[in-house]
Amino acid sequence: MCTPNDSAVLHAIFNPSAPFGDICGDKGNYIQEDLQLENRFPADLLEEALKLELSGVKAAESGDLETAVQKFNEAIERLPDWPSAYNNRAQALRLKGDVTGALQDLNHAVELSKGMGIAGRQALVQRGLIFRLRGNDEAAKEDFQKAAQLGSDFARQQLVQLNPYAALCNRMLRDMVKKLQEPDKEGKLTD
Repeated sequence: MCTPNDSAVLHAIFNPSAPFGDICGDKGNYIQEDLQLENRFPADLLEEALKLELSGVKAAESGDLETAVQKFNEAIERLPDWPSAYNNRAQALRLKGDVTGALQDLNHAVELSKGMGIAGRQALVQRGLIFRLRGNDEAAKEDFQKAAQLGSDFARQQLVQLNPYAALCNRMLRDMVKKLQEPDKEGKLTD
């Protein structure tokens, strides 16, 4: 099962002009899990930051990326050590075409989360995707391995795709299935 953030990243990649958001599941469950991991923040500031993040996510889902970034900036001002806000702002920045800014936010989110918990996992997956899209498969593989260890099924799938032997096997299997589906004119399978 994918996290809402994993799905939002996938949705944004395959539908770049569409707004991003929670595609599979209830983000509230993941926020609760993060809250348990991040109990070091004052409750009132955390509540404010979460409300701002939610406003930012809603703005981004409606296509208003400027407002989304503004809300995530405000959340970061309230809690500069809260990695979730950097993850969300990274998504909005990437959708705006600011991949460099997105990478900076993802690096900061990984640093703040110590590469652990949901925020760390999400930042690693997002950063791995950006690395992969930029052709840096080694860095992508490293991030996907860490995210997979934190429970990301999507990262595991990406690792399989980055494996050259798996790619070769998949291509051979695809070719064999194609041959089985397309017999020659005499009813025989082609070589």
